[in-house]
Amino acid sequence: MEPSKFQTKKKSQISVSSLLKDIQGIIKKARHTAFYAINKEMLISYFKIGKRIVEGDQKGVKRAEYGEKLLELVSRHLTAEFGSGFSVDNLEKMRRFYLLYKNRISVTLSRKSNSKKMKFPFELSWSHYCELIKIEDPTKRLYFEKYTSQENLSVRDLKRQIYSFHYERLLMTKNNKKLLTLENKKLIPQNTSEMIKDPYVLEFLDLDEKHQYTEKDLETQVLDKLQKFLLELGKGFSFVDRQKRITLDDDHFYFDLLFYNIYLKCYVIIDLKIGKFKHEYAGQMNFYINYIKKNLNKIGDAEPIGIILCTKKNDIYVEYALSGISNKLFVSKYQLYLPTQKELENEVRKSL
Repeated sequence: MEPSKFQTKKKSQISVSSLLKDIQGIIKKARHTAFYAINKEMLISYFKIGKRIVEGDQKGVKRAEYGEKLLELVSRHLTAEFGSGFSVDNLEKMRRFYLLYKNRISVTLSRKSNSKKMKFPFELSWSHYCELIKIEDPTKRLYFEKYTSQENLSVRDLKRQIYSFHYERLLMTKNNKKLLTLENKKLIPQNTSEMIKDPYVLEFLDLDEKHQYTEKDLETQVLDKLQKFLLELGKGFSFVDRQKRITLDDDHFYFDLLFYNIYLKCYVIIDLKIGKFKHEYAGQMNFYINYIKKNLNKIGDAEPIGIILCTKKNDIYVEYALSGISNKLFVSKYQLYLPTQKELENEVRKSL
């Protein structure tokens, strides 16, 4: 029996679709390979330029007046021959790039080196490194280097994470010193406490603290800026539901946001509150956690986590409210503006 025209047409459509998918994959792979190769060569060239500047700068011992004149002279000639990209400021960045990464890149390019141990992320752009070289602390710089590479952060998102004190806020949380050490290459949270921040910074929601807004306004803005919110939450979060309804004995209950963390393999409930923490919030969240544990958890899922986000909290009050609760329940502050250095120092003192 000959195949019908419908079957022939369907096979043809599947064949074309498969062909297009294969071709698209080839093009994307070629573009990625080309970008990586070009980007790597550009970074190595900037590294070598920085090295020559250091070597020409009175044998590496820089004197401010001499170094400035040298860079001005080099900049003028390079700009005349090659165009933009060789300003004094950019040449100074290349110089600093070399000084900060001379061991890393040298080790990576050496055939005798253990490249797995000291792999240099050439997939990051020069614009990324222009932000990274501003960081004085080498441990913090390496953390952001790995974090940017693993999460594929844009330059804008990298700047936001640096200036929102993402690293410092992680350090303030218990057990996160281990998370931020150089030995932990993947920077993946191993337990619940490594995932929690305090405070969370939600300046990207564009909500004015001085004006009245409701919990619904807050939730709506979070969902509108979901990608930014996921970045602020940390690694491995995926959105599941909003205003999840629970019905028991004809009574309806709703919790604000439900996420799932793929690394910790657990549901994460987030309740957004306006104002300071109240003890009844803990009982409400404990109720939600017990419900999810019994009705949503599947084999292999870890126990759910509840996070109550408030604008204010008293640590002793929170301790009394959570005492006796065996579920994983946390209370963190959120703020709608970037913390100042002084505010951050005060938080560090309190956490210690």
